[in-house]
Amino acid sequence: MEKFTKLTGVAAPLPITNIDTDMIIPKQYLKTIARTGLGKGLFSEMRYREDGSENPDFVLNKPAYRKAEILVAEDNFGCGSSREHAPWALLDFGVRAIISTSFADIFYNNCFKNGILPIKVSKEDLAKLMDDASRGANATLTVDLEAQEIRGPDGGVVKFDIDPHRRHCLLEGLDDIGLTLVKAPKIADFETKLAAERPWI
Repeated sequence: MEKFTKLTGVAAPLPITNIDTDMIIPKQYLKTIARTGLGKGLFSEMRYREDGSENPDFVLNKPAYRKAEILVAEDNFGCGSSREHAPWALLDFGVRAIISTSFADIFYNNCFKNGILPIKVSKEDLAKLMDDASRGANATLTVDLEAQEIRGPDGGVVKFDIDPHRRHCLLEGLDDIGLTLVKAPKIADFETKLAAERPWI
């Protein structure tokens, strides 16, 4: 998993409440178990018209936001079904951080397992960041996980809290498998000792 330390990128505003996982990646894209290639389906029912052409009114189709790496969204982001394809699609598109006042629990957990930083902020701070993200080409935010702060284009700073263990895993690029591999030497020592003491096992 790619490490997350500090990200400076374009932030796209999504002033929508209850963005669910079906909106993030509709069901027709769930036939694959590959983590790549899903970016084209991200928000597809909003990004594309029925004839397959782009909807110019959707934020990620606007020139300033085509390469957005940060999303600023309203309450309850990632609600709905527990599909892990949702963070896969976001990551494949290039999104590494999502800022909201609240997240659905399963989606929130899945983000950390896939190298995406979901950040919870107050309604007041979200309003400031939504305003920052609405500036088009100037909508650049810096998300600093080490300092646990978001810096806006005008120098404003929003602090955020995060579980220390989750922070450590993102900073080191450790998913569940990576966490286990860190302990590989101890596991090998245990297996050697066990084989010597209990060769019948």
